[in-house]
Amino acid sequence: MLPPFRHGSLLESPLTLSKLPSVSNWDGKIAYLDRDGVLNKWSDNYVNTPEEIHLLPGSGKAVGDLRREGYRTCVVTNQSPVGRGMWSHSRLEKIHDRLQKLLLLEDKDATLDLILYSPYAPWENSWSRKPNPGMLEASRQLIENASDDSKNGNPLLFGNDWGDRPSEGQSVLVGDQDSDIHAANSFGVRALKCSTNGGINEVIGKIISN
Repeated sequence: MLPPFRHGSLLESPLTLSKLPSVSNWDGKIAYLDRDGVLNKWSDNYVNTPEEIHLLPGSGKAVGDLRREGYRTCVVTNQSPVGRGMWSHSRLEKIHDRLQKLLLLEDKDATLDLILYSPYAPWENSWSRKPNPGMLEASRQLIENASDDSKNGNPLLFGNDWGDRPSEGQSVLVGDQDSDIHAANSFGVRALKCSTNGGINEVIGKIISN
């Protein structure tokens, strides 16, 4: 199955969520966000170092707006350079630390609640690599479990093993590639496609106006 990896922690470790800035009770909304071409600038040769992370205009404010509207925010990103042996999980951790730092410098509310990534190469056929929906499945369960102390740390289920799923009716995925949209369709969540150069700022109005 080849499950996703989680930034800063083992995948199934209990997740601690920070307080949402404007709402006291989370109502189940999640914004699933691709990374490159959505939050930061795309590179044809991968983003290989923390110094190569450059935010797209308005990304920090858009993430802050999502959280002020009551959305939990989760990055779901394919990162095959790890599986290809180009660089390590530890380097990717530093890249994601840099991403979070830059978002918060732009907007103090732009916390990423969760970052999941698929390190696998395309030929490994991982359920967690988009266009498959494994990262979305894991995101929902981790955030749901963290919102209920009795469930936090529960084992994750994938595919047909996961029944009785919560509704994704209020949630949204933002991506710039067809693989993002296919993953959203497989998972059953609304998808918004942005341009690679425009990123999330192009579509934020369609999310928070609803």
